[in-house]
Order: sequence, then structure tokens, then C-alpha cells
Amino acid sequence: MKILLVEDDKLLNHHLTTVLTEAGNQVHSAHQAELAQHYAHEYPIDVGIIDLGLPDMDGLSLIRALREQHIPFPIIILTARGNWQDKVEGLEAGADDYLVKPFQKDELLARLNALMRRSAGFISPKVQAGDYELDLSRKELTVKGEVVVLTSFEYLILEYLMRSARQVVSKQQLLDQLYGDGEGDPNTIEVMVSRLRKKLDPTGDIQPISTIRRQGYIFNLQCS
Repeated sequence: MKILLVEDDKLLNHHLTTVLTEAGNQVHSAHQAELAQHYAHEYPIDVGIIDLGLPDMDGLSLIRALREQHIPFPIIILTARGNWQDKVEGLEAGADDYLVKPFQKDELLARLNALMRRSAGFISPKVQAGDYELDLSRKELTVKGEVVVLTSFEYLILEYLMRSARQVVSKQQLLDQLYGDGEGDPNTIEVMVSRLRKKLDPTGDIQPISTIRRQGYIFNLQCS
């Protein structure tokens, strides 16, 4: 899962990031609402974990803002407030679940998995663009029904580009997808994208991926 974690307590944020990463997830961590909104708009997020007590905007206002901006991923609230009125207010703001502090890591992971299962009926497990079909559950690309073998890095790059179709994606964003911490050689991205182009469009007729000079790359086809 690609998780947006919004928690201003630095120690808890670090702990949760470690727990979620060790469970096989990719975590975009934010201490403030402003950075959280950036991640929500610029990165493909599967689920959000949002604390209610943030320094620049309270969590409920952040959730309302995301929903007003048509950000659809499911959200679980972290709160120290255990009364039912606060829980109802959170759900009415647009959250899908809540977890009262303190909590066990196994409960958090179980809640996240449950959210993903519930949302699976609303989020397509496949991304389609013309003859290209990306199966998100099988991590597999088919072109005109034929499987195209991709390396794990090639797949991650293609998934990000297709899920951000017709938007410019920077090399730094792609490095974040591959390495999580933004480290790595930008030349790696150039090599991976070059290999993807040959696999996606061996004749050069379709050109699904374009380079935008000094900005990054864009997947040109409409995805659904």
C-alpha cells in the first residue's frame, strides 16, 4: 500500500513510519497539513492516516478539504479523543474509520487492510490506456492481451506514470517510488524509462511516454 501518514508528533510519526514500512508499505510522511495536501495531490495514495491535532490545520479541516478537492482514497483518523461525538464528527467530515490512541500496531495494520478491502469495490484493480492494461493486483502489464515482462523497477515507474496520466512527473518523484527516501541516481530513471519505451512501443508509432525537458516525463494516453 502507498500510505499518507499525517502525524505531528515526531517520535510517533517515526515509529509508525517504521512499522508501516516494515510491513511492506510505502509511506509518505507529513508533520503538517500543507505537506499532506501536496502528497495527496502529487502522489498516488491508497490510504491516509491523519491525526486530528496538527499545528497548521486541525485534522478534521484537512479531511474536509481533501474531500472537497475530490481526493478519494480512504482515511483513518488517529485521535486521543474517545467520545462518540468526536468519532461521529470525524466520519461526517469524510473519514472512513478511526483509531483511538494508544493503540497496538496490529490493530492499525488490520484496520488499514480492512479499509483497502472495502475500497476495492470502488477502486478499479486495473488501469487501462488503449491497448495497454496494467493489473495492479498481479503487478502485470498486458498489451493487446499479451503479457509484457517488466522488472520490478520498470513496473513501479510505469504504474506511477499511468496513475498520473497526462501529468508531468519529475525524476525525483520516480526516485521516491523506487527508493522511498529519494536517494538514488537520476540516471537510473532515464535508463528505466528508455527500456519501458522499447517494451511499450517497439515500433515508435504510439510514443506513450514523452520527456518534458528539465521537468520529467508524462504518460500521454488517457487512463481509466
